[in-house]
Amino acid sequence: MADVANARTSRTGSEPSTAELVQRATEQISRLVRDELALARAELTQKGKHAGIGIGLFGGGGALAFYGLGALVLTVVLLLDLALPAWAAALIVAVGLFLLAGILALVGKQQVGRAVPPVPAATVRSVRADVDTVAAAVKDGRRS
Repeated sequence: MADVANARTSRTGSEPSTAELVQRATEQISRLVRDELALARAELTQKGKHAGIGIGLFGGGGALAFYGLGALVLTVVLLLDLALPAWAAALIVAVGLFLLAGILALVGKQQVGRAVPPVPAATVRSVRADVDTVAAAVKDGRRS
């Protein structure tokens, strides 16, 4: 963008021609687009690394919680076994677990439906700032 502000002259020593100005603008726009794409790629890569580590840790915690839940379910079955036959205690616990699983699945489905796609927010702000800068420069150029 700095090249637009510089008052470079053409080879003849006069003001730059329209063709030279268009060529400069084309070069600057393509450089700007490449830079913005590189920024978006870097931002998404960083977010992806953090998400991968978080998912791995979350999965490990989930596996341990699964084993703990199994031990807790066994405890409930053994407690019910004191009052009922073992098969009835196990059946009651299994039905309760299936009901809980269904409720959690429905709530999870609603949450996934509310999710928005990941967006590189810094890149979006940067592109908007670039567009605003170019629009202001064009307006200023028309006034002159």
